[in-house]
Amino acid sequence: MEFRFTPEEERFRSDIREFLREELPADWSGAGALGEAGEARWEFQRSFQKKLAQRKWLTLGWPEEHGGLAAGHMMQVIYNEEMSYFRAPTQLGVGPDRVGPTIILYGSDEQKRQLLPAIVSGESVWCQGFSEPSSGSDLASLQTTAVADGDFFVINGQKIWTSYAHRADWCILLARTDPEAPKHKGISYFLLDMETPGVEVRPLTDMLGRDTFNEVFFDNVRIPRDRLVGELNRGWYVAAATLDFERSGINRVVMGIRMYEELVAYAAESRSDGGRLLDDTRVRQKLAELAIEFQAGRMLAYRVASMQARGQIPNAEASMSKMYGSELQQRLAGAGMEMLGLGGQIEPGSRWAPLRGRIEQFYLFAAALTIAAGTSEIMRGIIAGRGLGLPRG
Repeated sequence: MEFRFTPEEERFRSDIREFLREELPADWSGAGALGEAGEARWEFQRSFQKKLAQRKWLTLGWPEEHGGLAAGHMMQVIYNEEMSYFRAPTQLGVGPDRVGPTIILYGSDEQKRQLLPAIVSGESVWCQGFSEPSSGSDLASLQTTAVADGDFFVINGQKIWTSYAHRADWCILLARTDPEAPKHKGISYFLLDMETPGVEVRPLTDMLGRDTFNEVFFDNVRIPRDRLVGELNRGWYVAAATLDFERSGINRVVMGIRMYEELVAYAAESRSDGGRLLDDTRVRQKLAELAIEFQAGRMLAYRVASMQARGQIPNAEASMSKMYGSELQQRLAGAGMEMLGLGGQIEPGSRWAPLRGRIEQFYLFAAALTIAAGTSEIMRGIIAGRGLGLPRG
């Protein structure tokens, strides 16, 4: 089996690195877990996204007729690897990697014409209105309603944990259109303009003190009927495609690899009990264990890309990659806190904070990683049922 990249793929990797050296500030420390930022940094991230769009890197894998480069899946993996490793603000919201591909698959010609160009150019920001206060892991139990009224649907309900809702121009929205149907068969998929009257966004502050998530309330919000994606009452199957796009990335593993390398460098430079921290047998064993785990995580992500390149649907395999990558990040965060000791609790901004406080921030945020994009329990259920053919418990 050939594990090396082609010369063309390696040239593309070099092009990305050169671009990032030129465009990212010298003191760039990352865009934050969800790209959250004050106004100045947000504007930089918007301008950076448009530079990616000029190269068509935002829509690297999209068909050329829709504004992409039709790049192969391994080229997309390389792009995601490099952007994640350098903590670059790859995209803002879920437009390029989830919304666009979903509209290309299921959207009408008019939806493609009206909405795809702004995603390609980096002009529009999208959020994902799926989860609700009582419908997270069991997403199909959602209760937000959409009632047909002539040429419109009237939306009432609430969404939660909606990243970028406070910045978004558009939202992909799941709502129940047939309350009498089985829960998976009475849901429809909509495209919502966030400026529509009746939409209210309220910020949620996380453990890091950041307003990255939001609650979104809908009070008699009128969505034109032509904003329905796919068939009425069959939105669950459209949403399943969107979620598969979300879970199949390598970014979780590579973000951890960058943090891991910084921990190794810290251990090599720091002193403990008269010697280097790296000379502590327990530290060396933990770092060696993590190094092996990261290589395994990378291979799982490559497997997903390889299956996609062959035209296969990596449903269970994408769930394996997602679950393994998010749990590995939590193990890395825990190991980092143990290595740094009390210093690991110092927040960014303090001159005493090891690694500029990144471990403290990473450790707090890692608590959410096995919940966002599907809990580990749900991922295990998908792996068991769709991957191994086991019966439902």
